[in-house]
Amino acid sequence: MQMNSLNVSPDFPCFPDNAKSLANRYLTKEIYERLIHIKTQYGFTLYDAIRSGLENPDSSIGIYAGDAESYELFSDIFIPVIQRYHSIEVLKHHIKSTTSSSFTSIIADRLDLMESRFPDPDREHKYIISTRIRVARNLNGFPFTPIISTFDRKRVEKIIIQALENIPSPLKGVYRSIQPSLIIKSSFDKSFFRKGDRFQDAAGINRDWPDSRGIFESDDKKFMVWVNEEDHLRVISIDKTGDISGVFKRLIMGVKDIENNLNLKNISFAWNQELGYLTACPSNLGTSMRASVHIQLPNLFKNKHLLNNAATQLQLQIRGTKGENSDVESAVFDISNIQRLGVTEKQCVEILYKGLCKIIELEEDLANYNPLSET
Repeated sequence: MQMNSLNVSPDFPCFPDNAKSLANRYLTKEIYERLIHIKTQYGFTLYDAIRSGLENPDSSIGIYAGDAESYELFSDIFIPVIQRYHSIEVLKHHIKSTTSSSFTSIIADRLDLMESRFPDPDREHKYIISTRIRVARNLNGFPFTPIISTFDRKRVEKIIIQALENIPSPLKGVYRSIQPSLIIKSSFDKSFFRKGDRFQDAAGINRDWPDSRGIFESDDKKFMVWVNEEDHLRVISIDKTGDISGVFKRLIMGVKDIENNLNLKNISFAWNQELGYLTACPSNLGTSMRASVHIQLPNLFKNKHLLNNAATQLQLQIRGTKGENSDVESAVFDISNIQRLGVTEKQCVEILYKGLCKIIELEEDLANYNPLSET
């Protein structure tokens, strides 16, 4: 049995006056009244979808998908939100969930080219602290985390664990379940899988925490899989260098191994031709890839307007040291690609690489700048 929808009056408007989300911006009375009584096969409703935005007026998106069918049934609200966030046109008649396409078929044949084109942008190792590239995935045929039942969450965990057990070296590792009194940290970069924020909590993602959640970590500590976080899987490749190509290649290997093992059980990733890989939050649709670095920029920290302007031009997102809604500590920024839908995985990495080269150049220009030389 799935999570029950809230009992709700179909009155409109339902968002508070100070709501800033895209869902609030595009949800009209006509759309609301047409969709409010519709349910997906797992019982997910429009009200379930927008509940996080209703409870958090400062939400930027304000809507989650409870399963693959959500994007099809509630396309009248999802489409404008997706188009606005990703700056791309979406064709409604193509939004129909299917099985996964192959992640590696898009990019694996370009690995040799990539390794020659993407040398370390920080060759003197002065700025980049670590590189991390991750993708999100959901299993086709299961509800997503906002509405998944306790039973299905356990099934998802079991299926993923079995797929991870058969990963060969050099990615072979150990899976650890999260316990109520234990926060599992990566021994590599000190990141940790914790209970979701208030936005995820309102969406239903934190239910039964920490039941059926855990982390797989490779023996060399450079490859991880988070199970049943915001999505069924978050696959992560990391390194304490600026070796973007190496990190990307490791990610491809890991995703390929997981997908091949799942396919042996006739299980695939949730995907469709218009939206790419389907995720609980619309911001992760498409490649669902965030290619990022932790980078220390002391001079740009003092001139954040220059960094923000450069990021806008370079299609990059600047976040705090610990990610979304966090502060910048010790001048260490989290910088990543901002576009995930309408681009290939290779393009995501290429955007990050070219942008980092420009940002490091800007940082060094500021370091060498002598205002007295202009007088």
